[in-house]
Parts: sequence; structure tokens; C-alpha cells
Amino acid sequence: MDKLTAQSLNRLADQTSPYLRQHAHNPVDWYPWGAEALERARRERRPILLSIGYAACHWCHVMAHESFEDEATAASMNELFVSIKVDREERPDLDRLYQLSHQMLTGRGGGWPLTMFLMHDDQRPFFGGTYFPREARFGLPAFRDLLTQVSSYYHEHSEQLRAPAAQIVAALQDLNPPPASALTLSGEPLRACRARLERSFDSEYGGFGAAPKFPHAPGLARLLRDWHASAAHETPDLQALYMATLSLTRMAEGGLFDQLGGGFCRYSVDARWEIPHFEKMLYDNALLLGLYAEAAAATGERLFAETVERSVEWMLRELRDAGGALYSSLDADSEGQEGRFYVWQRDSVQQALTPQEYALFAPRFGLDGPANFEGAWHLCVRSSLDAIAGAQQLSADAVRAALDSAQIKLMQLRDLRVRPGLDDKILASWNALAIAGLATAARCLGRDDYTDAADAALRYLRRVHWQGGRLLATSARGAARLAAYLDDYAFLLDAILELSSVRFSAEQLAWATELAEVMLRHFEDPDAGGFFFTADDHEALISRPKSFSDEAIPAGNAIAARALLRLGYLLGEPRYLAAAERTLRAAWPALRKYPEGHASMLLALEDYLHPPLIVILRGTSAAIQPWQRELNSVFAPCRWTLAVPADATGLPQAIASKPATDAPVAYVCRGTQCSAPVSSLTALLEELDSQDQEHGRA
Repeated sequence: MDKLTAQSLNRLADQTSPYLRQHAHNPVDWYPWGAEALERARRERRPILLSIGYAACHWCHVMAHESFEDEATAASMNELFVSIKVDREERPDLDRLYQLSHQMLTGRGGGWPLTMFLMHDDQRPFFGGTYFPREARFGLPAFRDLLTQVSSYYHEHSEQLRAPAAQIVAALQDLNPPPASALTLSGEPLRACRARLERSFDSEYGGFGAAPKFPHAPGLARLLRDWHASAAHETPDLQALYMATLSLTRMAEGGLFDQLGGGFCRYSVDARWEIPHFEKMLYDNALLLGLYAEAAAATGERLFAETVERSVEWMLRELRDAGGALYSSLDADSEGQEGRFYVWQRDSVQQALTPQEYALFAPRFGLDGPANFEGAWHLCVRSSLDAIAGAQQLSADAVRAALDSAQIKLMQLRDLRVRPGLDDKILASWNALAIAGLATAARCLGRDDYTDAADAALRYLRRVHWQGGRLLATSARGAARLAAYLDDYAFLLDAILELSSVRFSAEQLAWATELAEVMLRHFEDPDAGGFFFTADDHEALISRPKSFSDEAIPAGNAIAARALLRLGYLLGEPRYLAAAERTLRAAWPALRKYPEGHASMLLALEDYLHPPLIVILRGTSAAIQPWQRELNSVFAPCRWTLAVPADATGLPQAIASKPATDAPVAYVCRGTQCSAPVSSLTALLEELDSQDQEHGRA
């Protein structure tokens, strides 16, 4: 190994990111983002080549094999640039800034791998793109030729590049909304979102828009709430329910869902949800887990509950760390081919199963039709159990038993294959989403084991990521690093509140309050409203953005606002309510202009306009648990139930002031008003039904 490769190996080999470690043996003289790389660029007056990707990214692997592993290309990079490799999942602050910069520079959306060229002294971008091939094709220049051209132009025109680079930074600053005016918040964006979702709805396959098609969990959750808000009216919004349930059914039965092993892939390349981009991300599955659980509670559909169960099985089987936390993703590729781990040849399936099993499995999952993925079969549900049972003159239970046996055999066979790469870093934000999803599933399906899994992940974050009263964003092998972002704090606050609805803990509620205080102290913009993505003591970058729109994950500002509303109402803390209201006012122009892109913020708006019903149960644990299960078993998205045992200590005054006896008692609160204690479950259910009808949204 030469000296250069040894340096690169030493810089990336000890990183928490598997994506960076994948590049530790490249002949490129890679640096992680940090003072050493930035100082070298300044000292040697070399422009920075910034490459951003992630471990499960297919085209990131392609560019790595074509260019970063190529000695000649690496030599050009090493001679002309200071090259920095960034994992977008560990540094979403950098990814967000430079993705926006790419869009401004090129007029096109970005993606991964993101390839940006930055000024040597202030990291301002002057040129960029995404994937570049080794040889010129696809209308793109050869990457090695591009390197030479960019370097030459930079050194000949560096001063001329400063003005447009400064304009990019100014434009990034302008994306933060001005101080919110004295306006009236209303339900107008809620109604507009409902109408726009229907206009873009695919009435045949579900989902929204054309291919490629993403799950859009917040939009589907919005539709379930639209239906629920109208359920007590003379004309309930059954179309909203239909749009949500058709989409959920098509996704669960399509190739987006792993029909053997469980879990969802990131998106479908076609409109039918048939062929996915095969990577599996923790955040997608976390969001869909809670959504399917709520849909199961709302409709009683067995498919939705089974999808939850199989998703949790996959998540805990393949992503859980020994300490209880959850890893980030599984790669799309194995053995250098996308989807190879998941697809089948017909003869291998036939050989693995009995004739009876194959006769049922083939029509169920499409093996009796043509191949659908590069000469192979990716499994999708093609026929219902009832149709197969009728054709084979069997009972539905017999068909189900045979299919279960076939799936076990094929899973055992698939487990012998080379597995996709595992990104084993632990992200606080994504784990928080998973904790919330598991807690929602535990609440809706009555699964204490899901509560245990959520609690274990939360305890890992408290033990490893919470240091000196602040969060750290990422960890590997029990060591955490990198200052946390808004998403980490907001998602974790929300997760603790959600988990409280199935297993109350005064200690965790106190931690939630600490998280809220850090958000207000270090992230909030008290003048213009909303929260910055990075803390006030974070590393200074070219801009400090605020974002209110949902992207692959919900907007941190949206989750922060909704969680602060719930915590503020529970504790009677006006500072939290005021911060949430300022956030909604800051987001208001965007909410009105593009409501369907802000579905998570609309949940916060709904809670602001119609404060959630908070039900506090007091009594012995044995006495209040049946009440808690009864209340949690129904779909009530605007209700939050806390079962607080009589012997709980360390309670905040707002809860301690609601006394408990051995017999169960309930306190029903909306906003700042609470009812007299209710000592009968029947009376409580009648009170809640009356409240639901009274506060149903038109």
C-alpha cells in the first residue's frame, strides 16, 4: 500500500459511517468533512470536491466503482482538489445546503451521489452535478475530463466566480421566511390539501402522481384524519378513506413490500408498486409502521395488521443492535447487482416447494405469469386467497397454511444468499421515528412486545446519545458523535410522548421536557418563528436554514410544533404553546401555497385549531390497564391517553394534581380545561364520544 492510500485509509477507516468506511481503500486522498480538510484547501488554494452519498445508494456505488476506485481518476482528484466524502445521513445539514445549491446552480433537482465543487476558502459552491460517468455518456461528460476543466476554470476565473457564489448563499438565506405577520390561522390549508391530494390520486393503483412513486406516509395519514374528522357528519368523507386504504393495500400487496421477509423498500420505479428500488431504509419503515397500525385500528383490515406484524418482525430481526437500537438501512445491491437478493427464478421456487405448495404459491405471487424483473420474478400479490381457494377447492385457512409453509422454505433458501450490505450506524432521528412507530403499533394492536422494543431503543439513545445535557446525532459500536440536529430533538420528543401513551414513565417525561428546553434555547428563532435545522452553537456553514416542508422524512419544524403543543397542553406550559404557534405562523405562507407538501405541518395546525383530547387515567396499574387498552384500541387521532399509576413518583404538578385512588379514575382535558374525575368506564366512553362529535372538523 502506498503512502497516499494509507493516509486515505487512516482518515476514513475509523468513521462511524459505513459509507465513509467503504471508501477507506480508495486511491483517492479522501478527507471527512472537518477542520483538517478545510484548512488544507485554504492553505494550498485548491478547490474542494465534495462528494455526498449514503451506503444504500445504487448510483453512489456505480460512481465509486467507475471513478473513485480508478487509479487515473483518483490521481487527477488528488492533484487538483481537496476531496471530501460525506454521508448525507450523518450530515443532513451539509446535504440540505448543497442540494439546494445544486438546484440553484443547475436549475435541476439534485440527488445522490451529489458532486459539488466549492471555493477553497469559504466553501461556497461554484459548480455541481450528481452522478458523472467515467466515460462520456448519457449526455454527461467523462468525470476525469470534467475534473481538469473545472480546475482550470477555477484557477483562471476564481475571482469572477465569487459574485455568483455569493448570490447562491444570499438565495439560501432568503429561503428562510420573514417574521410572521399578525394573521389568523385557519383550516383553509387542511381543506386545500384534501382537494389537491384527490386531484393527484391514482385511482387504479393508489398513491399520488406517476412513476417513480413514493409512499408519502404523511399524506396518507392526513387522509385518514380527514375521514375521521367527518365520520360523525351526515356525509362522512368516504373518498378520503378510500384513497388512503387503496394506497395502503396496493403498497402492501405490491413489490414495494418484501412479500417473504417483510419490510418496505424506498420507492417503486413504476406506477403499479411492482418493482422497487430495492434498498430498505429504517425511516420509511418507521413511518409506514405507524400508518398501517392506525389504518388497522380505523378499518379492522387484517392485511394492515399483518403488514405491521411482518414489518416489525423484519425490523427487529435484521436491523436491531444488541443494545436495542436500530441500524439505518439495507443496500439495494448484493454481489454487484440491484435486487439480486430478492428476486427468483421459477425453477428454483418449484424445486424448493411441494407440488401442492407451488400450485398455490405460483398464482398468489405471479410465478404463473411472465417474469417482471430482468428475466426473474419479483414477488407481488396477484390473486386473493379466496380466489385461489375457490380454484383449488380448498378452504382459505388451508391455502394460508400452505403459503406460510412455502414462505418459510423460501426464506430459508434466501438466507443462504449473499446478503445486501448493512449500514450499521445508529441515527438518533431515525431511531426516534422507529420508537414512535413501534409505540403506535403497540397502542393500536395491543402488543406489549412492541412497547418493549420501543423502550429498549429509547434507553439506548438516553445511554449513548445524551451527553452533557445535549444530544449527539449518530453512533457506532456504542460511541456517539456529531452535534444533533433539529430532527433529532423534535423526533425524539415526539417519540417519548407517543411511547407515554402505552407505558407512562415520569423519568422519560422529564427527559422530554429537557429536550423541549434545548430546542427553545438553541434552535428556535423567537423573532421570525420556527426552528433552525442546526443549533446556535453548531459549526458555522454557508447558511443556517429552516425548513417546513416534508421531504423523505417529516419536517422537523412540523414535528416540533405538534410535540410542543401536546407537551404544552399536558404540562400547562404556555412557552411551549407559544413556540408552536410562532412556528405555524412562520410556515403559514408555505402552508397556503403548497399544503400537500406540508402534510406533517398540517397535523400541527389541526392540533392548534382543535386542541387534542388528553385523557389521564389514575389508579393502580392493574385497575387502569383495561381502561387504557379499551381507549387505545380505537382510531382516535386527536386523542392522547396517559395511564399514570397511583404509585408513580416524580410527576409534574399538572399530573400530580389529579389524584389517584385504588379504583380507576379518568380526567378528560381539552386545551387548558379539564373535567371532573370520571369513575366509570361506560361514562368515560360516553364522554369521549360526545367530545368527538362536538369537535369533529367540517
